[in-house]
Amino acid sequence: MADLARDARAVQLNDLVTIVILDKASAVSKGSTSTSRNSNATASISAMGGPVRTPGPLSSLAGLGGSNKLEGQAATSRETELRTTVSARVTRVLPNGNMVVEGTKDVLINSERQKVSIRGILRGRDLLMDNTVSSDRLANLEVRVDGRGVVNDAIRRPNFLYRLMLGLLPF
Repeated sequence: MADLARDARAVQLNDLVTIVILDKASAVSKGSTSTSRNSNATASISAMGGPVRTPGPLSSLAGLGGSNKLEGQAATSRETELRTTVSARVTRVLPNGNMVVEGTKDVLINSERQKVSIRGILRGRDLLMDNTVSSDRLANLEVRVDGRGVVNDAIRRPNFLYRLMLGLLPF
């Protein structure tokens, strides 16, 4: 009978809450560099087989010169938007009544697998009557999205050996 008068909101260990994740992040980074370097070296042999009276092709046996110039510009932009809901479980109730919630969601669509994991601290008063809460109301929020599949394979960073070969090869 006590459950009839009980508030349906989660307050106990292992109660379930639904976290609505609406997160948008963006970052822009720009940079440029310019360097220039010139060097010259001249060497000559003036008395190879005795004194040379007239200047000729052998009067300066070596003359070296070099020039190096680098100009570069770079810009990177990244924008991420995450919209999903994750059901989470109360894993711990803190002495002040706040709750630690954790949950995962694994989605497989067209050979693309995404796993969304979330963890945070929830105040009981931020929880709505239907046991939903917005992700911006969680403290110490940790959201991790791991993906596997064709798209993730195409955008992940190449391995070290491949990056080294790209840096060494001129074509």
